[in-house]
Amino acid sequence: MLSEKSLTAIAFERTKYPPEESRSALLAALRIAQEEHGYLSEELMTHVADILGLPSIQAFEVATFYTMYDLKPVGKHKFCVCGSVSCFLNGSDAIIRHLSERLGIGLGETTADGLFTLHEVECLGACKDAPMMQLGDVYYENLTPENLDQLIAQLREGSEDVR
Repeated sequence: MLSEKSLTAIAFERTKYPPEESRSALLAALRIAQEEHGYLSEELMTHVADILGLPSIQAFEVATFYTMYDLKPVGKHKFCVCGSVSCFLNGSDAIIRHLSERLGIGLGETTADGLFTLHEVECLGACKDAPMMQLGDVYYENLTPENLDQLIAQLREGSEDVR
């Protein structure tokens, strides 16, 4: 179910903890599995739990608690808009509304073309530049409808350099 590269990466994560603490590697193992498959199916979560010698419920508990894990397929570009206090007070609700209207989807939904998914997440730790969001591994801060429209246009054109 997982490639040799992913199994090796999980085994490496596992070595960072005492043998009786395999659960400590669970977050990293789920991330590795999600990176390979795009999301975490029940079967994949069970497989990861088996690799670590854990009950599958422990993998389900972790994957359903943290917003970084996707339990269904997501778009190529996942907008994770911070909805915590600083971002909310600086207009994250308007940012979410703008993205929802512009993309034609609600929170947790993916566009029909599979290009965009919209999520609201908890604090991403960039409060001084609120409102902000994460797209892949990149933070976008001081969001406005205008700079979001530019970003969406660039992503639709297929530009990978959207900074």
